[in-house]
Amino acid sequence: MSAAERITTPFTADSTAAEVLDGVDLTGRRAVVTGATSGIGVEIARAFAAAGAEVTLAARDPDTGEATAEDIRATTGNPRIAVARLNLSDQGSVAAFTAGWQGPLHILVNNAGIVCTPELRTREGWELQFATNHLGHFALATGLHPVLAATSGARVVTVSSAAHLSGGVDFEDVHFRHRPYDPALAYAQSKTANVLFAVEANRRWASEDITVNAAHPGAIRTRLTRHLSRDEAERAAAGGEFPFRTPEQGAATPVLVATWPPLAGRGGRYFEDCNEAAPHEPGAHSGVAAHALDQQAAARLWRLSLEMLAAARHA
Repeated sequence: MSAAERITTPFTADSTAAEVLDGVDLTGRRAVVTGATSGIGVEIARAFAAAGAEVTLAARDPDTGEATAEDIRATTGNPRIAVARLNLSDQGSVAAFTAGWQGPLHILVNNAGIVCTPELRTREGWELQFATNHLGHFALATGLHPVLAATSGARVVTVSSAAHLSGGVDFEDVHFRHRPYDPALAYAQSKTANVLFAVEANRRWASEDITVNAAHPGAIRTRLTRHLSRDEAERAAAGGEFPFRTPEQGAATPVLVATWPPLAGRGGRYFEDCNEAAPHEPGAHSGVAAHALDQQAAARLWRLSLEMLAAARHA
């Protein structure tokens, strides 16, 4: 993709979600944000609420979700903040969420995630980072597809990471059953899967007026990094590899991708710093890797994901 074809906006890495939505009216729009009780998820939800949207916080812990909802109501003056239980590593929980949704859905932000966990597995035997970051959101989005398709101009945003640069999807051993487990490589694989999902979902759903994109929020000091040691986090910051941003700045790119009017119908892309990313250059810590936009890999991941979910349902 040439520089002339990349989408640019008036916003930058320093922009906040509130600045992106300044003057935007989301009254009448309904949004779901996963991982909305901490980090950038709270600020994504708060920005939507401040612009008038009805927002559902999808949370593992409903009590924490309600406390967050009350905070958002108080700071925005918007009473239309709901809470629904969702555990992305539990396919039963995802199925219950999608079955319980009623009415239109204009915005789905797949934000929740875990990073660099010890080797852990779901009841299906799936590696936990891939199961949570990709398969959980895949099941959520495909489960909500009928309501997204029935809603004019729906958008899906999948939050990815620059970590995707470190590795693609190992289709021969997605769940580290044969290769040694590497937490960073497992995280990178799940974040590449997030981008590949956006590529294939947009290809499949664009004709239904659904726009799907991936967004990298930048590095934020949140609970997401709790499995990194203090030394690892500080080295990354001091070395300039991942300059840390505020949660409000981190929320800006996902919020822009979810709402910016000129992006209507322009999907299957990866955004960072509030603009579409350039191709990754060797040695850089930015840009989008070719393996994350590979259409054949995206289609293969979609098929594999469907097979995994079907096998889980019939187990």
